[in-house]
Amino acid sequence: MSANNKASWKSLIQYPLPHHALSRVVHWLTRLRLGPLTTAAIKQFVKGFKVDLSLAVREEARDYDSFNDFFTRALKVSARPVDGSEKSVVSPVDGAVSQAMAIEDGRIFQAKGHSYTAAELLGSEEDAEMFSNGSFATIYLSPRDYHRIHMPLDGELSMVRHVPGRLFSVNTRTTAEVPGLFARNERVVTIFDTPAGKLAVVMVGAIFVGSIETVWAGEITPPRGRDLKTWHYGTASGRDGIRIAKGKELGRFNMGSTVILLAEQGRLSWDDIMQPGAALKMGQRIGKLT
Repeated sequence: MSANNKASWKSLIQYPLPHHALSRVVHWLTRLRLGPLTTAAIKQFVKGFKVDLSLAVREEARDYDSFNDFFTRALKVSARPVDGSEKSVVSPVDGAVSQAMAIEDGRIFQAKGHSYTAAELLGSEEDAEMFSNGSFATIYLSPRDYHRIHMPLDGELSMVRHVPGRLFSVNTRTTAEVPGLFARNERVVTIFDTPAGKLAVVMVGAIFVGSIETVWAGEITPPRGRDLKTWHYGTASGRDGIRIAKGKELGRFNMGSTVILLAEQGRLSWDDIMQPGAALKMGQRIGKLT
């Protein structure tokens, strides 16, 4: 069997898997506090994925109570300086660029032969209209990456939506082979008012992602129900506005996944670094206001 056929089987086998059941098991396992066993597992992960713990606030494996505690570790402020230029847009995460380009006719490019609509991703035709012919960037977080998500720009939260779905892997192979992957997986959509107008930060779940959290609401997934739910913020909704400065924490993945940014037409442009496969660090400049 060719390498390509093997890759296809690895993607196809995911369809019948009980994604949510498996992820609930991982959610439980990664929160166990097993003392020396937890420390040993963290050390093996650090060695296997070449994680630099010297960048973390807690530098020793024994300092973490559970595997999830380690996985969502905080970094030293000096480890991820945030570009402070007035017009800069910064990377919300450590990760690799999957795609960054224009939204064309309401469609977002996933990989060769695959795309999906902004409405499918956001769970709303009305919200998708805000980003018609705008731009997007998709950033993949590998298991070794820092898994907290930060603001690309100063912003005030206007909406949060939980969109239920599957939990396919979001690695490069699966992204290339599963149609509409990011619009099929469970996700948390946030929309902010920023100096670039409306900016969507979409946190896409994946298999074994135990949960997605935000700093204002805590854990949003796994949810108690399976229905699409939307929360509005700001004076119109009666909820207090939540303001988060550029570079400050927005949320976190409790295993690896993907973040997708959507911007309004003509409000920002991506830097040349935003090419498929390019490695990013949280806080570095990835674009500018126009």
